[in-house]
Amino acid sequence: MKKFYLTALLALSMGAANAQPGGMFGPIPQIDVKFNDYIAAPEGFDKETAGIERGTIEEVEYKSSTVGTTRKVTVYLPPKYDKSKKYPVLYLLHGIGGDHKEWMQGVPNIIMDNLYAQGKAKPMIIVMPNGRALPNDKPEGNVYAPEMVKGFEIFERDLIDDLIPFIQGKYSTYTDQPNRAVAGLSMGGGQSLNFGLGNLDKFAYVGGFSSAPNTKQPEQLIPDVEATKKANKLLWMVCGNKDGLMFNSTRLKAFCDKNKVPCTLIEYPDGQHDFVVWKYGLYNFAQLIF
Repeated sequence: MKKFYLTALLALSMGAANAQPGGMFGPIPQIDVKFNDYIAAPEGFDKETAGIERGTIEEVEYKSSTVGTTRKVTVYLPPKYDKSKKYPVLYLLHGIGGDHKEWMQGVPNIIMDNLYAQGKAKPMIIVMPNGRALPNDKPEGNVYAPEMVKGFEIFERDLIDDLIPFIQGKYSTYTDQPNRAVAGLSMGGGQSLNFGLGNLDKFAYVGGFSSAPNTKQPEQLIPDVEATKKANKLLWMVCGNKDGLMFNSTRLKAFCDKNKVPCTLIEYPDGQHDFVVWKYGLYNFAQLIF
């Protein structure tokens, strides 16, 4: 058991190594939480491997009735993508300072190609959208401004009403809840917990990597414990033990443990708010879904 007493939260950063600390939010209550075992990823899990089959990355556009614009999304297709087969889909969300290209800093294509070559993950389509649902969705100006942050909340409707139907129409995907997952980093981690647990009929697997303070209170995320136990197949989180945002994850973990809701929280040793932790998150989460 470990205790975390945080007197400040870091800024809702996009997770770059140069993330700057945010303002004071006052004392955070102590939380007793039991972490799940940390097992290091194997060396080279995020490095290109010679002689293996590779997936493809493409950027496509979709019409958003929610925003009233045409929006861009990055899509990873697994090696030997075959339109005659159906694939499950992972929606992978970025941080407050990023866009639909930010996850490429975490080389998801390389991580997934390696997992497939080793037979450790089921073939899936990974969709990396722009989680800022605004007419101007570029990460420019003051990304912490209330109107900018509001776009991350609005994205729930864009995701459910516009993006998911678009992906299902363009690609050969399953369309049922057991074949859909959502995960994200920082602000996207909070979105994933909010949207995934808030739409149990849409998402069976939910992952939060260093989830930010946009994460709702546990009682809001899981208002019906039994319904969550029945519908959710995986609730999985990771956060660095040197990350000031750990509280958002430990708070939910403590609630789940108290209410006997299956939930994993990995404490990444010496982990900061960066892609070292988030690549580890994707590597593990991808092996557990579908």
